[in-house]
Amino acid sequence: MNIVVCIKQVPGSTEIQINPTTNTLIREGVEAIINPFDLYAVEEGLRLKERYGGDVTVLSMGPPHVESALREALSYGVDEAVMVSDRAFAGADTLATAVTLAAAIQHIGEPDIVLMGRQAIDGDTGQVGPSTAEKLGVAHITEVKKIETVTDGVATIQRMLEDGYARIAVRLPLLITVVKEINEPRPASFKGKLRAKKAEIRTLSLQDLGLTPESVGLTGSPTRVMKIFSPPKPTGGKVFNGDAHTAVAALISELKKAGLALKQPSGD
Repeated sequence: MNIVVCIKQVPGSTEIQINPTTNTLIREGVEAIINPFDLYAVEEGLRLKERYGGDVTVLSMGPPHVESALREALSYGVDEAVMVSDRAFAGADTLATAVTLAAAIQHIGEPDIVLMGRQAIDGDTGQVGPSTAEKLGVAHITEVKKIETVTDGVATIQRMLEDGYARIAVRLPLLITVVKEINEPRPASFKGKLRAKKAEIRTLSLQDLGLTPESVGLTGSPTRVMKIFSPPKPTGGKVFNGDAHTAVAALISELKKAGLALKQPSGD
């Protein structure tokens, strides 16, 4: 079985700065980690390999420093790591990212299953997985909590719902996005860390993927971030002391001053 896992490197802290000119995150000096949801995708890829055989390739798009995320993934036991990196890819929205990832996946080969985390913690859109599947022309299932079986080219999967799950049978090839309920990621072994340190990471550029500058990056993005900012921290607050009757009366008085008190029914 040929398995591809897409991961993203994200800031490991909420204490980040924003470039006021470009409206992008200033990542310099900020710890970078593998997107937490993607760790579950990596683990599931390894479990599928252990059950059915095959190879697991981890893929990440970004600037050269995403190499550290790829090496971490290698330390868990994946077979190969591929970095998709080119200045032309910078500024991509979810659609342009999907175009690039789909081209990279096709360049690697025809995978049976593509795995992704349900969403990235820095963007929280959940759009890249389904969009990539559409560009690849394969079926996709989101919010996957369990892969029951993969037999005779058909995967039986449990998709998480608010009040349970749906069992779905779908033919391969397939792209799925996973939730954290699917497994418990393994720690990296000492042997895995040594192997990851020495492993060769393949890099794919715009030219390698046969894409045009107009179809990727900021130029190929139909959406733009007009403004990005940190939400204001909550301030102040008021405590009303006394017994319940006194405190409620004081609260209602303050709400009336602010024009927020509910009107009493007229009784007509």
